[in-house]
Formats: sequence, C-alpha cells, structure tokens
Amino acid sequence: MEEERITFPLDNTDFLKVLSNSFKEFIASGTSRSTAKLKPLHGAIARDLAEKLGPGYEVFSQGYGKDKEAKIKGRYINKAVDIAVKKGEQPVAGLAVKFVMQNYSQNSNNYFENMLGETANIRSGDCPYFQIFIILDKLPYYQRSGRLSRWETFTEHNAEKYITLSQDNAKVYFHTPNKTLIYIVHIPDNDALSTQQEYMDYYRALDPALALTNHEYHDFGKSVILNDYETFIDKVYHTILSL
Repeated sequence: MEEERITFPLDNTDFLKVLSNSFKEFIASGTSRSTAKLKPLHGAIARDLAEKLGPGYEVFSQGYGKDKEAKIKGRYINKAVDIAVKKGEQPVAGLAVKFVMQNYSQNSNNYFENMLGETANIRSGDCPYFQIFIILDKLPYYQRSGRLSRWETFTEHNAEKYITLSQDNAKVYFHTPNKTLIYIVHIPDNDALSTQQEYMDYYRALDPALALTNHEYHDFGKSVILNDYETFIDKVYHTILSL
C-alpha cells in the first residue's frame, strides 16, 4: 500500500492523509491490537504541534521525537498520555487520541466514560487536556469467530452524548476537555464482505484514501469541533501559549 505524502503544517486535507496512513497501518497489521496504526497519527499531530509551538516546548508521543509517551501528574493518578507537551520539566497540555474502526457499539459507553474520567484526572491536576475522537461512519461488527455479523453506522443518536458534552462549560466541569475534536470519516463501502479476513484483504488491495463523511450532524456547541482539524489545533496552540 502506498503511503500518503504529508506536508506540515497540517491542514484539513493533510490531516485526512494522516488518517488514511493510520488506516493503512491498521489494515496491514490485520488486528486492532497492534499499535502500528498509532504512530503515523500520534506522530503527525505531535510534530505539527511542536512546529507550531517552536523552541521552548517539547512534545512527547509515539512516532515523533523520542518516540515515547510522557506522564502527566493527575489529581488522583499519574497518566501516560498519547501526546504530552512540556515547557521545561512542566507539563502544560495533554492530548488523547482515539481512532475507532470496528465494533463500536459494544465499546461506545466505555470510550465515552473513559474519556470523561481521564480528562477529570488530568484537568483537576491543573493541566489542560484535549480529546480527539475519530471514527468511520460505517464500521464492521465482528463476532469472536471473525464473522462480520453486521455493519454499524455512527448516527445522530450515537452523537447525542457528544452533543451534550459540547454544551458544557469547560471552566466549570473538569470532566469536559478544554476542546474536543470529532472527526467522522468514510471509506468506500462493500456490503458483500462477510469475515474479518475478507475485510482486511479487500481494503489492502483497494488501498483507500479516507474522506470526510457525507452524514450531517447538528447542534454541536462550542466545546466540540466537528471535522475541522485546523481550528482545533489552533485552539490547542493558543491555550498552551496563554499559560
């Protein structure tokens, strides 16, 4: 599979290329347990943020710089975060990144509750925290046998809890991220696929580029940014500089 060429600073077009490369790593590995898909995604965001911030800041992430995560001191526990920004020895921001590609419904509430919990822990420790949630608009749902039993769609109903989150005042609720980016993407459909192996083989051969979803989602408030990486990373950048 051919890797998409990325230029920095990232714009929304380049961010889609980053996501395409992450998806291709996932397909190449053939399993959701592999961390290979994380490096092109986490590393690209970390590099983009580091280049924006310039000297005086250090950004830690898999796939960038020292190729490792860094811990941030939380109010309750210290947490190794996907992307950590330090000024000197002091952590000044953390970003969590989730890219969901399969079996969403069985984990939907866990994803959301974990996001709230880790955000509260870090923000209560007096460090800004941001979330990036990426999901395919149509995902396979596999049984343990590997049979593809149905297709799931990320619907308005699935988005409801994020719409509620988007209306929170982050200055009042520490479980609310300073800003959340939701990115909903699409790959060409093939409803004829019936197993996990067929899915992997088909998309390896197709070598798809991801696109933004055509589905419409309404009523997001100020705390959530939908399908606009450039605006989101600008908010992260200005929050860090304001500290």
